[in-house]
Amino acid sequence: MNGFVAIFRKEFAHIRRERLTLVFAFLVPVLQLTIFGYAIDMTIEKIRTVVFNLDGRAESRLVVDAFVNSRKFKVVEEVHSRDAFDHAIIAGRAQVGIIVPPDYTDRLLRSEQATVQVLIDGSDSQVATTALNSAALLGWNQSVTKARGFAEAMQVAVARDPAGRIVMPVEVRPRLLFNPNLESAHFFVPALIGIIMQLVTLFLTSFAVVRERELGTLEQLFVTPVGRAALLLGKLIPYALIGFLETLIVLAVMVFIFRVPISGSLVLLLALAVLFLFTALGLGLLVSTLAKTQLQAIQFAFMIMLPSILLSGFVFPRESMPAPIYWLTFAIPVTYFLEILRGIILRSAGLSDLLPQVIGLITCCVVILTLSIARFRKQLD
Repeated sequence: MNGFVAIFRKEFAHIRRERLTLVFAFLVPVLQLTIFGYAIDMTIEKIRTVVFNLDGRAESRLVVDAFVNSRKFKVVEEVHSRDAFDHAIIAGRAQVGIIVPPDYTDRLLRSEQATVQVLIDGSDSQVATTALNSAALLGWNQSVTKARGFAEAMQVAVARDPAGRIVMPVEVRPRLLFNPNLESAHFFVPALIGIIMQLVTLFLTSFAVVRERELGTLEQLFVTPVGRAALLLGKLIPYALIGFLETLIVLAVMVFIFRVPISGSLVLLLALAVLFLFTALGLGLLVSTLAKTQLQAIQFAFMIMLPSILLSGFVFPRESMPAPIYWLTFAIPVTYFLEILRGIILRSAGLSDLLPQVIGLITCCVVILTLSIARFRKQLD
């Protein structure tokens, strides 16, 4: 134990000089716990719902209000055509669609069974299961309420089917779309592609630049007759090619091993994957301008990856998050790419269906690359 005190004091002096290490050790865990503690909520409420009410009378509005009052559903759109209804679900603006037929009120008045169709996007198994159970329970509650009041007043059956048998007055018919078997792989595997692409590209790019800075070879490149653009592109393009090859591999694994088919356009998917790759490369370049050592690069990379996994909608529904954190999720690039992946792979969405997500991803890409290149050129100066 000779020299223990000296080494002990020396190490504390070293830590005291490394202010960034102290920030990572004490401030970042508190911030992450606070943000994730509020954001992560397994309770699924306010499921985005589109309504196509062909009846429009008081009884039909009451059944729609019952869906809203259950707090499990949130009507985000009311449409007046079947095309608009289908488009809202395919584009991902709504996860549940309610269709009230034109004869809903008439059938109730004739003591016949009235039906309400509920179409559920099955690509998210958690949300779909909640919507399925809630819709069935709501239909039962509506039937019991109407049956009790009618039976007490008239002492007769409230509704009968075409064969004359006594039935519940309101029948809610839920149907699952895109993933009828509620297989979790159909929900998680496409999103995992986005997380893996960002993880690999971010670490490869940031480590490559930081490693050269630690070895001193980056300074040697600065004094060579290599232009800034050539140096920057020469550093990034190889990792872009590696990232694209990785994308093809994980897509093949998804299709042939996990049996998740690509329902939409493969060309569109690959084009938007390239856009996301450049965004991830920009993040890696930004980390390399902030970190001086590979350890710091790892710390910065994990600071980026944790919100990307927990706040992007990869595991937990964003709609359940508090408003400030929900709006914060729009600043995370992978949030848009996950919606794009699930839209094209599961719902066969086209470019027009995914236009808001594409615009959001382009904005993130431009902002991140501009900031990263500006900082990198400043270091070159």
